[in-house]
Amino acid sequence: MRLATVRTATGTAAARVDADVLTEIPGHRDVGALLADENWRETAAGAAGPRHRLGEAALDAVVPNPSKVLCAGLNYTGHIKEMGRELPAHPTLFAKFADTLTGPGDPVEAVAEDPEMDWEGELAVVVGRTAYRVGEEEAGAYIAGYTVADDISMRGWQYRTTEWLQGKIWARTTPLGPVMVTPDEFDPAGAVLRTVVNGTTVQEHALSDLLFSPAQLVAYVSTMVPLRPGDLILTGTPGGVGRARTPRWYLKPGDLVEVSVDGIGTVSTPIVPPYGGGSQG
Repeated sequence: MRLATVRTATGTAAARVDADVLTEIPGHRDVGALLADENWRETAAGAAGPRHRLGEAALDAVVPNPSKVLCAGLNYTGHIKEMGRELPAHPTLFAKFADTLTGPGDPVEAVAEDPEMDWEGELAVVVGRTAYRVGEEEAGAYIAGYTVADDISMRGWQYRTTEWLQGKIWARTTPLGPVMVTPDEFDPAGAVLRTVVNGTTVQEHALSDLLFSPAQLVAYVSTMVPLRPGDLILTGTPGGVGRARTPRWYLKPGDLVEVSVDGIGTVSTPIVPPYGGGSQG
């Protein structure tokens, strides 16, 4: 099953995606709200609300208001090794907030305060039911599905200190979507993630190279805090980010960033001038 959050004249609505048709799921304002219904699969399968053409309707972030957005860093084995680092024994985690999320086709404003805006294509996990202290063997059953994210990062602010938070939580800088695909229709082990900037492929990597799998991340995080329906875990980015290039390559107004995962789809993000037209210098 494929689900999306569609923007309508009266707000947003969760929708089932069948080929190129979006069918609204009445009574559920977005996919996160739908997942709070323990019978969400049956509810979505039987929905017969208003219909829209995929590609013509505007989409919001698949889950616009999760209670938690957790992110894993340094999670691709090949990328860690090529940097000459030891493989970590535990996931490297940081958090975002719902305010950082935006739709899969929305523009993202450049940041006047930081000219070092960078891309990070990622697979995102969507939690389907409350998970607290679940083991790795059972954690997969708590995953509702998968979607695509771009953890756009402000590197200048990120590396002001040894903590990354301030480079990761700028408002409306994390595109998410276009759809959530349930595990019965998507296997991360067989998919490839790609990031393309202005037509140039800058990241292309098999998801099978993830050091900590989606189920391992769910189990690890749930040891500390309950995960709720609609919560997100971004699983990390592979090599190929702009900061690691020679010379370094950062995003600027006029650029287009496209992140795709086989079997899910693409978030396509135009970078536009900063709010108020301020300088990035």
